[in-house]
Amino acid sequence: FSQLPGWSARSDGSIVIATGNDDVLGVYTCTPYNSYGTAGESRPTRVLLKDPPAFTVRPKEEYFQEVGRELVIPCAAHGDPPPTITWLKVGSTGKSGAQVDGNSSLVFRPLIKEQHGVWECTASNQVASVSTATSVHVLGTSPHAVTNVSVLPLLLAANISWEPGFDGGYFQRFSVWYTPLVKHPPRAHHDWVSLSVPVGAQHLLVENLQPDMSYQFSVLAQNKLGSGPFSQIVTSVPRGFPVTTVPPEPPAMTMRVFLSPPQALTANETVRGVLLQWEPPAQFSVALSGYALELRQGKGGWEVLDRSIPSTKTQVLVPGLIKDAFYEFRLVAFAGSYISDPSNTVNISTAGMEVYPSRTQLPELLPQPVLAGVIGGICFLSVAVIFSTMAACIMNRRRAARIQKRRQGRSRLAEC
Repeated sequence: FSQLPGWSARSDGSIVIATGNDDVLGVYTCTPYNSYGTAGESRPTRVLLKDPPAFTVRPKEEYFQEVGRELVIPCAAHGDPPPTITWLKVGSTGKSGAQVDGNSSLVFRPLIKEQHGVWECTASNQVASVSTATSVHVLGTSPHAVTNVSVLPLLLAANISWEPGFDGGYFQRFSVWYTPLVKHPPRAHHDWVSLSVPVGAQHLLVENLQPDMSYQFSVLAQNKLGSGPFSQIVTSVPRGFPVTTVPPEPPAMTMRVFLSPPQALTANETVRGVLLQWEPPAQFSVALSGYALELRQGKGGWEVLDRSIPSTKTQVLVPGLIKDAFYEFRLVAFAGSYISDPSNTVNISTAGMEVYPSRTQLPELLPQPVLAGVIGGICFLSVAVIFSTMAACIMNRRRAARIQKRRQGRSRLAEC
């Protein structure tokens, strides 16, 4: 063994080879012996070198595809003996509906919402197994359920936090639902109390709870295509006031934020479009940041038409509506990171209107490059008209001067 680096023998007679290479290839026998001799050698055993699997084609880290479309994710490997390729969705126990073609590629035909997530490709042979993962994002769906919902019990309140799920490719909002646990049977979610979550927030403080009473909490995500599934239900008990004979310290002053919805939203048809008018919120304890206008066509979901209406405005013109359609409008107010409940809803039917632009677009949302191009074109046209007029005046004056000179020359010849 001294001539073979990395080779050693154990006390039980086993051979340890630290690194496998061509030196280990061959046929081996083992001969046991003691002071009385040996009973002979063992049957021969052959040592062969095999290659573990190695990927020749790896999937990308992420794939984005619309729901209902086809998606093919490649994965290939080589080894000795040739490895077997398998695909598995991480965290899933049921059937996924995906297939594996003859090239070991993962095929989604068609892609569905439930196939969103992390997929793992594993190459295995007698030597080893290796894996690589990719994330599949399914676009054009309702949101996925939020995860890791936690409830922090506070004094007559609870702070609920969560991690958002995939938004389905659209902007999503959250709402917190809760109900007290009582002796009668549990109520359905539509009987629970729901609170809207400010835009961009991943937590909400639920106040005015009863002390020492169990509450159930759940979080719901929504986007323009609808609502996702409710999160898992978490049960918690808010803290009550401690029982003590020592006078408690006065609580620290906290500012309650009040923000009521915009009022008296009305809609009037004009020759330029639909004019929406409203009155500011009746109550707001902090300065208004602005308004957001939401629209819903027919039985579709609500979508944000303009989220940057200044707080000083109380009307906006919507010029681009589709002919013979039914619309609903509503307004929400912003104050810092807080958002109000929606205002009253107004309905508009475009049946009978004569002018129908090709798309809905507020004047404030006209792209700056397009606006600059329009203004530049108008300025260029104005300058061209001015220069053309000046050139025409100069040519007319020169023509008049020539005619005058000719007449003067004829008069002089007549006098001679």
